[in-house]
Amino acid sequence: MASALASDGVYLRDTVRTAVKLLVVGPFAVGKTTYVGTLSEIRPLRTEETMTQAGALVDDLAGVSGKSTTTVALDFGRLTLSDELVLYLFGAPGQQRFTQVWKDIAHGALGALVLTDSRRLEQSFEVMSLLEELDIPYAVAVNSFDGAPAFPGAELRDALDLLPETPLVFCDARDVTSSTRALVTLVEYLLNRNQENA
Repeated sequence: MASALASDGVYLRDTVRTAVKLLVVGPFAVGKTTYVGTLSEIRPLRTEETMTQAGALVDDLAGVSGKSTTTVALDFGRLTLSDELVLYLFGAPGQQRFTQVWKDIAHGALGALVLTDSRRLEQSFEVMSLLEELDIPYAVAVNSFDGAPAFPGAELRDALDLLPETPLVFCDARDVTSSTRALVTLVEYLLNRNQENA
């Protein structure tokens, strides 16, 4: 019997049998909180705090205009795909000082979507290296920012030194259709990997 509140998007249906944990990761100020909030069917859990003057000593704001808050633990959202399947989206903080938190959040994740900013691609290397160290497969999504340069996919793949099989997509974390396409790309990649390794 379904919960009386299941239809309002707060509680899971009693029929859900499979839950999949996916990470949304990337460097500081790349749009992870926005991405999780755009796709979540529930009000997302956010652990954002106002940036302080003391934080300016450790958070590099170069190339990031108007940033006034930062995630200090995680973002969490949920997306029900069918009566039996639900995705849990965990957004991890992007600053290096949160690496241990990031590793804890990553435990049990099936895969990750790495958000990048074409103006600051070099900041994505540390995140991708950590995923590879943890043996978590990932896809890369270049998030759209107003005024950011547009580069062809092949150039971005070279700049990010991606393996041929690693998916690269473009998205706008503010747009549900675009964000959904990026998530579908990741899920299809993970399904294909699992079938090949079966």
